[in-house]
Amino acid sequence: MLDKLAQLTLRRSRTVLALFVVLAVAGSVASATLFDKLTAGGLADPDAESGRAAQVLEAAGQGPPNLTLVVSAPSGVDSAAAVSAGTALSNRLAAEPHVTNVTSYWTAGRPPQLRGQNGDKALIGASVSGDETTVNRLLDELVPRYEGSHDGLDVRVGGSAMFWKETTEQSQKDGTKGEAIAFPVTMVVLVIVFGSLVAALVPLSVAFLTMLLGMGVLWLVASATDVSVFAVSVVTLLGLGLAIDYSLLMVSRYREELALGRDMAAALRTTMTTAGRTVVFSAVTIVLVLAGLLLIPLAAVRSLALGAVVTAVLSAVGSLTVLPALLVVLGPRIERGRVLRRRRPTREADPESGFWHRLATFVMRRPVPVATVVVVLLLLLGSPFLNIRLGMPDERSMPESSQARQVTTLIRQNFDGAELNALQVVAPRADPASAELGAYAARLSQLPDVGRVDTLTGSYVDGALRVPAQEAHRRFALGEGVYLSVVPETADPDDALRLVRDVRGAPAPFPALVGGTAAVSVDTTDVLIARLPYVLGLVAVAMVVLLFLLTGSVLLPFLALLLSALSLTATFGALVWIFQDGNLAGLLGGFTVTGTIASTIPVMLFALSYGLAMDYQVFMLSRIREEYERTGSGTEAVAIGLERIGRMVTAAAVLISIVFLAFTVSEITYIKAYGVGLPLAVLVDATLIRGALLPALMRLGGRATWWAPGPLRRLHARFGLREAPGPVPPALTTSGGAAAATGQT
Repeated sequence: MLDKLAQLTLRRSRTVLALFVVLAVAGSVASATLFDKLTAGGLADPDAESGRAAQVLEAAGQGPPNLTLVVSAPSGVDSAAAVSAGTALSNRLAAEPHVTNVTSYWTAGRPPQLRGQNGDKALIGASVSGDETTVNRLLDELVPRYEGSHDGLDVRVGGSAMFWKETTEQSQKDGTKGEAIAFPVTMVVLVIVFGSLVAALVPLSVAFLTMLLGMGVLWLVASATDVSVFAVSVVTLLGLGLAIDYSLLMVSRYREELALGRDMAAALRTTMTTAGRTVVFSAVTIVLVLAGLLLIPLAAVRSLALGAVVTAVLSAVGSLTVLPALLVVLGPRIERGRVLRRRRPTREADPESGFWHRLATFVMRRPVPVATVVVVLLLLLGSPFLNIRLGMPDERSMPESSQARQVTTLIRQNFDGAELNALQVVAPRADPASAELGAYAARLSQLPDVGRVDTLTGSYVDGALRVPAQEAHRRFALGEGVYLSVVPETADPDDALRLVRDVRGAPAPFPALVGGTAAVSVDTTDVLIARLPYVLGLVAVAMVVLLFLLTGSVLLPFLALLLSALSLTATFGALVWIFQDGNLAGLLGGFTVTGTIASTIPVMLFALSYGLAMDYQVFMLSRIREEYERTGSGTEAVAIGLERIGRMVTAAAVLISIVFLAFTVSEITYIKAYGVGLPLAVLVDATLIRGALLPALMRLGGRATWWAPGPLRRLHARFGLREAPGPVPPALTTSGGAAAATGQT
């Protein structure tokens, strides 16, 4: 297949390039309106209890308030002028299309929770209905009309709708900034790697076309279903990194073949059937690892998985079509613009003189102490992860210039912050006239950490009716049903999280659904924990099968899984040490430490990091296997294989780390986490794992590393993947597999 593709590229190189340029231009045009189709949320499970509660409230026109107006009155919110102006402002907002459930200090009976502590500020809450695209469009119209001065009142507009709108806009700005940094720095490193300007431009060209194509595909997908804004960063930055990685692998092998004296056609065919197979296998590996995230019912997680899958496929397609076409068109001109002089790669060069060969040999002479030191170091670096505390991202993840953050801070400073963490207990079948409603509200108000319960029958504190039903309490009616607002005693988010489980565990006289921000956080964490074993199981099975097809070994797939997992320990330790505990915040441009990590970050970071770690395992094991088939010696295959692939994998790791470091320029805290975690995972895998643990453990495994029982050997002989033809090594053909497994090389 790849050989035929090489022949097609040789004959129709300019046609292939023209086709991809046209598609890339179409993708670029489509991407101009892409952000209008994306959503900024997606961190809640719509089928969870909190999601179903929100749906009931939304259907009844009582959706949770997502728009908040902080109104300041210099003369006091209870002055005649403020009452008149505030009432008019509230009625005006209530008359707006798609705005429902308006709750104002002046029109709801002046409840104390909507009045500022100093008496000069009051709140107006409302729900803007519609999907996130519709809400964002409505906010573009509403905010300019209400922000600013109105009849002596000063109005600031915020709320969760503003938070997610600003998240979308900030993500777009950060992505553009990151690309502007990543491209030139990557170009410099590529010139250092290849020593030639033209050769350095080839991977960048493939990456650029891949990114544009990815944006076009994302536009098509977003036209049919909800796609989170986070997918754009994945397509752009991961697309840049993977396309460069694959192109680097292909170009390095192509130049190596040319250096051996082969003509362009022969070099290209060999490159496609060797490095090209590794690219295909690598892309399939990443697709399967990231596809496991589709089992998690969160739109943001699924969007990230979708973006990564699209990116991996397009990066491989571009590297196997656009790249060979460019090599054909350029011919010997690929060496033009040489700015650095270095010895060209040849297979005949003495591999024992190379750094990676010497390092592998050193490690394999001392496998036990080296492996012990590295494993202990990685576990030590990962130890902070044992104290991880999960939560949901809020306005503090945004920069201080964020309007949503400023308004929320204003509310926390001037109002009872516990109101922001109120739970909604939705009872769609409860009889509003039943005495059970008041009794249930009274019991809930006696729970630990409950400050007040509001419902249709009044407000309850410590088991007693404190405020009888007033006009403000009518909003708790849901047609035939009713809902209750359970306000925590304090503004501490931990109290609200505990309260969710307490309220759900309390006996109810009718079916009830507990919703609210804290309930969403609990449900999101629960669904991630519940689905994670399935994700890990799918990934493990898929990787064992694929790596067996690549290596023909029973042990190596499990060894690769273990090594890839160990490469993530430092990443997760750093995640907690930096972003939860607040270390190095100043070095990373500053961010607000909340004491928690967004619950989706570890899962998404695991999938991306693990996929990349397995990607490099594929690069290394495929070349080691090629050398093993050529030499039949395990130790020699590891040393020579690492030497052959070492410089390229190091360059690829550095390049993709530079790309991912662009995430750190983001002003959204949880996006910064990817900019730290992903490069760290890649660099640990490319140094400690590849340079120390892999050769040490393969040396300890001896011939058993390559052993497989007879039926599996025959299966691999028929369906297995090989980088290059050659004699099958003894460890794979010996009928006495057990005996072969006990020998040493």
